Amino acid sequence: MLLSLILMPFVGSFIAAFMPEDARNREAWLASFIAVCGLVVTLWLYPLVASGEVIRYRLEWMPEMGLYFSLRMDGLAWLFMALLEVITLLVVLYARYYMSPKDPVPRFFSFLLAFKGSMVGVLLSGNLIQMVLFWELTSLASFLLISYWHHRADARRGARMSLTVTATGGLCLLTGVLMLGHIVGSYELDDVLAVGDLVRAHPWYVPTFILIALGAMTKSAQFPFHFWLPHAMAAPTPVSSYLHSATMVKAGIFLLIRLWPILSGTSEWTWVVAGAGICTMLLASFFAIFQHDLKGLLAYSTISHLGLITVLLGIGSPLAMVAAIFHTLNHATFKASLFMAVGIIDHESGTRDMRQLRGLLHMMPYTSTLAIIASAAMAGVPLLNGFLSKEMFFSETLHWGYGKWMSVAAIVYGIFSVAYSLRFIYVFFGKPAQDLPSQPHEPPRWMRFPVEFLVLCCLIVGIIPGLSIGPMLHLAVESVLGTQTPHYSLAVWHGFNTPLMMSIGALALGVVFYTVLRLFANLTHIDKVPVFHRFSGAQAYESFFLWLTVGAGRVETWLSTRRIQPQILVILSVAIISAAVAWPKEVKFDFALATKDLDPWFALLWLIGCTCAVGAAWQAKYHRLRALILLGGTGVITCITFLMLSAPDLALTQLMVETVTAILILLGLRWLPARLSPKELNIEVPLTVWGRRSRDFSLAFIAGLGMAGLSYWVMITPKHETISDFFMLRALTEGGGSNVVNVLLVDFRGFDTMGEICVLTIVSLTVYALLRRFRPAPESMPLPAQQNNLADPAIRQTPQQQASVGYLMVPGVYLRLISPVIVLIAAYLFMRGHNMPGGGFVAGLTLAIAIILQYMLAGTTWIEARLILRPGRWLAFGLSVVLATGAGAWLFGYPFLTSHTTHLTLPLLGEIHVPSAFFFDLGVFAVVVGSTILILVALAHQALRSHRQPGSTQSDYQTLKELN
Repeated sequence: MLLSLILMPFVGSFIAAFMPEDARNREAWLASFIAVCGLVVTLWLYPLVASGEVIRYRLEWMPEMGLYFSLRMDGLAWLFMALLEVITLLVVLYARYYMSPKDPVPRFFSFLLAFKGSMVGVLLSGNLIQMVLFWELTSLASFLLISYWHHRADARRGARMSLTVTATGGLCLLTGVLMLGHIVGSYELDDVLAVGDLVRAHPWYVPTFILIALGAMTKSAQFPFHFWLPHAMAAPTPVSSYLHSATMVKAGIFLLIRLWPILSGTSEWTWVVAGAGICTMLLASFFAIFQHDLKGLLAYSTISHLGLITVLLGIGSPLAMVAAIFHTLNHATFKASLFMAVGIIDHESGTRDMRQLRGLLHMMPYTSTLAIIASAAMAGVPLLNGFLSKEMFFSETLHWGYGKWMSVAAIVYGIFSVAYSLRFIYVFFGKPAQDLPSQPHEPPRWMRFPVEFLVLCCLIVGIIPGLSIGPMLHLAVESVLGTQTPHYSLAVWHGFNTPLMMSIGALALGVVFYTVLRLFANLTHIDKVPVFHRFSGAQAYESFFLWLTVGAGRVETWLSTRRIQPQILVILSVAIISAAVAWPKEVKFDFALATKDLDPWFALLWLIGCTCAVGAAWQAKYHRLRALILLGGTGVITCITFLMLSAPDLALTQLMVETVTAILILLGLRWLPARLSPKELNIEVPLTVWGRRSRDFSLAFIAGLGMAGLSYWVMITPKHETISDFFMLRALTEGGGSNVVNVLLVDFRGFDTMGEICVLTIVSLTVYALLRRFRPAPESMPLPAQQNNLADPAIRQTPQQQASVGYLMVPGVYLRLISPVIVLIAAYLFMRGHNMPGGGFVAGLTLAIAIILQYMLAGTTWIEARLILRPGRWLAFGLSVVLATGAGAWLFGYPFLTSHTTHLTLPLLGEIHVPSAFFFDLGVFAVVVGSTILILVALAHQALRSHRQPGSTQSDYQTLKELN
């Protein structure tokens, strides 16, 4: 059930993305169904959680490193999950009516469900590393939602700002979590929460706490990182309501509550957390008073309430924890209803400017009444839920052990919160405005229902808190505090005490303060926040990034060039100097030992290889084709070396790589400008050129000699035991194959291989994208005579076509017959790879050679008209198979990518063994073939312009789309 809570939103997000844009009801029904299912599952688990049980689910990922995919639901997670599911359902219903049919609604619901799934992952993660992963997913999903209306500059700016701030905090959080896991010795949340005294006594406590606090405060918009949240108001109102009530900003609060048992209780915790909360609470509530946009006012009010919760967590007492969780629920309730009410006002009147809105109570009586009640709850009016938690806040400030100034700050905050609430309420009274963009009226019935439900919750919790929210609140509090859970009462009336007097005083002074501002300061004409308008966090952010961009440009000007040679010169020079400084003194070379058993044939072999390398470097100046041939010679020498050293797998792979890359580089040579020798140009080579070449040769020689010497020293120094015996002994028994190299790649180091093929996929897609967009002009791509002949369809389709290989003319029809043989060899190498030299990588390269050969013989258009390649599908299939193979091990209770072997008895063939790594290797095979074909297609299609008929208006993109 816990796994389904995470999977359902992501599956729904994937489905919603492919729905038609004119099916707004279908996407809303899908999102509602997922929210209802999540709510049902959450409620179904309540009896287990209420009985004190912590529900757990765990899949092994890398158990040797202490990494698991683990889910964990206790009382705190259950309460936040219930809040999230209810708010999600209400937001989806509201968005169905708010979003315009002209908007790309499938994209909206896809992003919204992905956002929900990410937040569920944060709440239910039982592993800290896993929590950070979902944490960053919430930042990415919120970026997509905030920039949903990407045609607007403010939406793009707000999205970039939110992603930059929260993702930077996420990196801090990751570092802090890694340090915390090092202190505890585990990343599992159960293990971490059990050793609070160990963490607080560790020398790394302060930096660990600071890094984790930075992650939480950037996400929850605490000072000085509060500036990103008002700019996120460019998102659609359903997103704002969702983000402010139950998801994004509550993630930081949830993290502080979750880690409260192990990080709190120190002076560092109190001053950092409570100090940031006080600054946030006071500044944001003051800023909210002078906003003219309804959503802007609510944004700053959200920041102020988040600051209040952070102050309670910073106080650190058990009763303050109770108040923090209680106010988190109350704030989510009235703030979601307020944002939805503002969305209705904006939807029906066409504006959110409080300087224009007046008398809405006459035109929208029902919606206005709901908004007034919710804003009263925000101000802390008695018999509403906000009053109860705010009174608890006042009570805790009185017992703070660092002086009475906290109580003063709380009263000032209360005055400001009443003032901005009255500013919000004022738009519903007075004479109805006549100059609005459209005439306001009540929204559709079901668009108003979420606001009605949430306002009803504000009233119920405010009147009968013990019966309504009491059991669930106690469940969450007990899961955090355990045996420290204090006795507390949610009664509405506690008698005439100091907290009640503080509440009444804040209400009265807030009314007076707002009245004075309205009568003497004329709020509608104040465009800047008094005193603090000079200190803008957003402006500081923009200035910093402007400075960073300018600085990066200057550094790039100093250190970089459009030519790659000077960059390599700097890199190699720094590397050689660093190696010379750090070179171990104990490194000594015994040249007698090095030449004792020297094989003269091996020495001759590498003398040829070195000659080819030097010749390639020399010929690259004037004749690139000769340089490519000589470069291939070094590759062949390397292949022979692998064979002599009993490494047939490496030799096969190197040979296939040399063949494929030689052909692809040959196709890419057309991009380079013509290079003529000085003799052809009839000029003399100046001494400076000879000096530069001598310098480059010396640098390359020193770097190569140093690497060779270091490698030799590592191999002859018996300091450590090798790991070869480990793999030799376990390859057959645990990996199910006798080819140790293949078993190592697809089993023992399968995760590395999966990462490598992902990189290969990204590289091939990047090459294809770059070559599609930066084609040389047709006149800069002269084709050889034989290729011009191949452009003629009549010649290209004749079976008597000939391919030129040097001066040897080979009939093309014979070379075409080689392709089936190569395909058969590829299949043979693939099938035998687990026990004999071969495997998916070398088989993929072999099949790619067969396809490349057909391209060389028949040309681009002819072969693609007869052979459907679809390289993108090869890549997708390969990655999917690899991922499915790894995840399939979970079905049997094993870690990710654990290999299994089974034995089958087949007719005629008898008994055969089938390892699961076979399917992993199949994925590697498909990715290699797809990547090679994709790069080949990108290179081969560069001649399309010059082959296009004169006067054709077809675009390059259309031509590529037809061909591929």
